[in-house]
Amino acid sequence: MTKSLISNEIFSSKKEFRHLFEQGLVNLLKHDELGVFILVMANACFDQHVHNYTNEALLEKYHQLVKRYQFLLVDGQILTEPEDDILVFLKLMAMGFDKVSQTEFRQTEQWELQFNHIRSLRPARISKNLVEGIKLNFNPDGFHFNKPFLQKECFWSGELNHKHLDIFYNKFPFARFHSLLVPDREACLAQYLTLEYHLYIWQITTELSLTLPGIGMAYNSYGAYSSVNHLHFHLFIKEHPLPVMDPIWVHNGGNKSYPIDCHIFESAQEAWHFIDSLHQQEISYNLIYLPGKVICLCRKHQGSYSDASWSSGFAWYEVSGGFTTFNHTQFMSLDCQQLEQELSLLKLDNDKT
Repeated sequence: MTKSLISNEIFSSKKEFRHLFEQGLVNLLKHDELGVFILVMANACFDQHVHNYTNEALLEKYHQLVKRYQFLLVDGQILTEPEDDILVFLKLMAMGFDKVSQTEFRQTEQWELQFNHIRSLRPARISKNLVEGIKLNFNPDGFHFNKPFLQKECFWSGELNHKHLDIFYNKFPFARFHSLLVPDREACLAQYLTLEYHLYIWQITTELSLTLPGIGMAYNSYGAYSSVNHLHFHLFIKEHPLPVMDPIWVHNGGNKSYPIDCHIFESAQEAWHFIDSLHQQEISYNLIYLPGKVICLCRKHQGSYSDASWSSGFAWYEVSGGFTTFNHTQFMSLDCQQLEQELSLLKLDNDKT
């Protein structure tokens, strides 16, 4: 029998969600894998509360892994972990555990900047590549959420509102409680939104907001920095509104134009008509679902413009006014004009939308 969202313990309150989220991270450290360790550390570096909860177990695991990999390297053994994880961990060893800083935030006028230190250690994303079109068929041989090694990173799985739902940790978070929500995972659906799942996410976002204030869901279409071609959404809980919701913008009744095309819908059906028209025109987009509304940001395909040196690409967080940086000097020096200029590079030609 399908349960209501708020009748499930994890969704009953923000306190309960946080507890299960953090305890799940500690439990992950029982696995002797670099990727799992990096995931837990990245989440701890983003949120001070998570850091305090996990730090003792995290530090113990770090020393175990350092000892193990020092032995393997001195002995000349082949390292069998994924190369990306090895590279990140070797950078951590070179820096030292206590030299990785917590994520810092600052505002410049309407915009939000963050210096995400540990996220800067990962290799460049494959999603920076040029893509064409709006849809790619699901590839069972590619990376997807059904991979056996990923299942340990799922911290909640269950039946909600007539659909099976899995919620995975995000390995390199850039929002509080940043998780990946995968509906009907075993159906092997490509990252191509349909009316069915649009209505589903609209519904559960609104319902979850009753017990998890500040919750939102985000979606990156193919061509809009979606790094996994397996239907998924980003779950986050944010205490303050995203910059795109600032009343200064025209789409919120203000007098300043947003740097890219932004549309806000308070009707799920009206939103879908617009999204479907983007599909027909093969226009990429990012969505932000908030209780009772959805923000649709239309943009150029990734790879059709040049990203700034301080950016790893513009997905849902960036197009909604939050910018991740990996160099502290740039974090402190970037100004409003530079951010708006960079975001405006994604603006579509006038004859579209």
